[in-house]
Amino acid sequence: MPDYLDDLRLAHVLADAADAATTDRFKALDLKVETKPDMTPVSEADKAAEELIRGQLQRARPRDAILGEEYGVEGTGPRRWVIDPIDGTKNYVRGVPVWATLISLMEAGEGGFQPVVGVVSAPALGRRWWAAKGHGAFTGRSLTKASRLHVSRVSQLSDASFAYSSLSGWEEQGRLDGFLDLTRAVWRTRAYGDFWPYMMVAEGSIDMCAEPELSLWDMAATAIVVTEAGGTFTGLDARPGPHSGNAAASNGLLHDELLGYLNQRY
Repeated sequence: MPDYLDDLRLAHVLADAADAATTDRFKALDLKVETKPDMTPVSEADKAAEELIRGQLQRARPRDAILGEEYGVEGTGPRRWVIDPIDGTKNYVRGVPVWATLISLMEAGEGGFQPVVGVVSAPALGRRWWAAKGHGAFTGRSLTKASRLHVSRVSQLSDASFAYSSLSGWEEQGRLDGFLDLTRAVWRTRAYGDFWPYMMVAEGSIDMCAEPELSLWDMAATAIVVTEAGGTFTGLDARPGPHSGNAAASNGLLHDELLGYLNQRY
């Protein structure tokens, strides 16, 4: 099996470059922000970071395909880099420090493309998380200054901490009743949002999280970090990986109950 460590090192180099670009424009008074057709914001920093990552990938991995949130798919083949230049753009444009660049390498296999490398870099929080298939998940300042991640061992919903992004998506999908029942069954809920709750699942500080509507670039990097930390990452339909247009992540021990509540009245 390939070790993917060279690809992981490259992903860190890409994240370093993106961090420099995004932090330079964070809280800039003249930051340009547009509204995309789906009514979500995109800033000049989103576009610049993705262009920067694409340029470096085209030089370092010219045979690999690239899928990015802002500029779509380029290239074909069994290896595809998936990029979200700024996950949490609404936070970014309002000066909230909870945003990150997500970089993943996906490789063709059984059941389609699967993530084999993931880096989640949140420079305004001073945090970075990463994983490579078969090598575990880590957090730290660099590859050489890192701590291994492990999910929690909480096995009872009444002891569990559950995170989510907002209520509106659950209501729009007709899942709000089950969602609310879940919030009543757990010990604690918090609406952290975006990439962060998945990283907290991976490091064991919370036990499960879910979102009702996501794109592949929102999930590819976070999925492998969660699974390499010993957790479970599926869609709400229980399909493993970042392929269902939504996500549920947990320490594994609580996953069936998590899905049961979120699907119970759907």
